[in-house]
Amino acid sequence: MDLDPVPILMFKAIFSNIGGAATPVGDPPCVIVASNKDVIQAGINFTNFTAHMSLGVILVFIQTTIQFRLMYRDTNKLRLNVPRDIQELRQQISIWRRAAESLPHLSKDVLAVRERLERKIGKLNLQLEKLEKKSSKRACPKDTYQSTLMELKEKFKIRDKILLAKASFAICFVVVLFFLHSIPELNGVSLGWTALLGAILLLILADREDLEPILHRVEWSTLLFFAALFVLMEALSKLGLILYIGGLMEQLIIQVDEKARLAAAIVIIVWVSGIISAFVDNIPLTTMMVRVVNNMATNPNLNLPLGPLIWALLFGACLGGNGTLIGASANVVCAGVAEQHGYKFTFSKYFKTGFPIMIGHFTVASFYLLLCHCVFTWH
Repeated sequence: MDLDPVPILMFKAIFSNIGGAATPVGDPPCVIVASNKDVIQAGINFTNFTAHMSLGVILVFIQTTIQFRLMYRDTNKLRLNVPRDIQELRQQISIWRRAAESLPHLSKDVLAVRERLERKIGKLNLQLEKLEKKSSKRACPKDTYQSTLMELKEKFKIRDKILLAKASFAICFVVVLFFLHSIPELNGVSLGWTALLGAILLLILADREDLEPILHRVEWSTLLFFAALFVLMEALSKLGLILYIGGLMEQLIIQVDEKARLAAAIVIIVWVSGIISAFVDNIPLTTMMVRVVNNMATNPNLNLPLGPLIWALLFGACLGGNGTLIGASANVVCAGVAEQHGYKFTFSKYFKTGFPIMIGHFTVASFYLLLCHCVFTWH
């Protein structure tokens, strides 16, 4: 379609982070908060979590759509600035270069392969220079849309409809169990075990004889990363960092008039957690801040309800990840996959789009929370 995929992928990552905030299982920060024992004891379950967050997420979705439309009202920004043959050649050079760099320095045979790859890259670079000198044409014919769409439908059609039906049944099973968590008699199984039951059900329904390929597709490195992250945050808690940050926020809130403390707490938590989340991954931030918020709710001098503080933290942590390229896992993964295909994300390019969008998020989320919990007292 002769579109530049980088802006499209940025939109995808940003909307992924927005949608993930709607339910307890949509985004890692939501999972961390929903699994916290103090939050569970406060009566926050899958149903009321989704009810409180979804309304705000819908408002943020509308704000983001309008803001994107205004920022990219010139559709030429979404088109490739170079001809397709030059773009494809650059991708080839990028792939061959990564292949050469991945070879270890172990033997003469490996060095010989590396030299041949370097010669290949050199020839492609010369070819690229010649094409760039000759090329002066625009690379976006408008009549290719329908033909390209038909080619994509044919190439990426559903090939196993039976497995699709089984997977749909498994995910419906999991979602129903998630909502049943709101019933006290049926919430004995945690959200994590519920998701695992769905995975086991799908493995049984799929009836695959060899599980080795499936196990190899599990992101074990990501799971180990999360495990190590929780160990780190527990260590920081023991060292007193969490109590120190909580104390600073409590000092700010307690200086405000008692009638306005809830409003002040909501605004401070949204903006502080959100700005920090833009520059620090939101997973460790949420692990730390959920304890800060719990301490604030149990402080008799503040006398604040836990629910609004939790929603403020979630809006800040989940939506703050849209501010920079390193703010959320979805952004990093999206950039990594794009770079594998020869399209490079830069920090500054993402920042110019993501940071203004993030400020819009916080404005809408703050207005929504103040309206719900300070005007209508929906606790």
